[in-house]
Amino acid sequence: MPLTPEAYASVAARAELLVSGEDVERALDRMAREISADLAASDPLVLCVMTGAVIVAGRLLPRLDFQLRLGYLHATRYQGATRGGDLAWVHRPKAAIHGRHILLLDDILDEGLTLEAAVQACREDGAASVRCAVLVEKDRPRRCTLHPDYVGIRTPDRYLFGYGLDYRDYFRNAAGIYAVADEDVC
Repeated sequence: MPLTPEAYASVAARAELLVSGEDVERALDRMAREISADLAASDPLVLCVMTGAVIVAGRLLPRLDFQLRLGYLHATRYQGATRGGDLAWVHRPKAAIHGRHILLLDDILDEGLTLEAAVQACREDGAASVRCAVLVEKDRPRRCTLHPDYVGIRTPDRYLFGYGLDYRDYFRNAAGIYAVADEDVC
């Protein structure tokens, strides 16, 4: 359900800035150096995990000065809600993955179930290798065993938005990483 302009303004006013835009950009610089050192010679296929990683991809890929291809996959558990549900595949690029070195690029590692399923899908589809990069990793216990290869920022376990992360499908364009006030998480 769309946020009213009043509700949008209220959520924004109560949110807490955890990571400034400048600090996010520095984290992206560091991630680019690490990814380049590992993958520059492998002609990787970078798969942007939709929709959250669109902004991350747009900010990170120009920093990668080597041959790569770009694609996407779309698996979601949230579908506009603030709590995850069952995994739904919207797009799984099976044929493009076979024999390729894959870099999965996502906005956040929260519970890790979506990214873990994406890694498994790439392996099932015959990837030569699979690595994961996330802009944000929450400090929280997880049921999954996935550990991303590249992490930009680690944050406390709060509901976040900005730089691709959303609150009820809004605020992906916020120029920093913000924590939603507890009263706004439902």
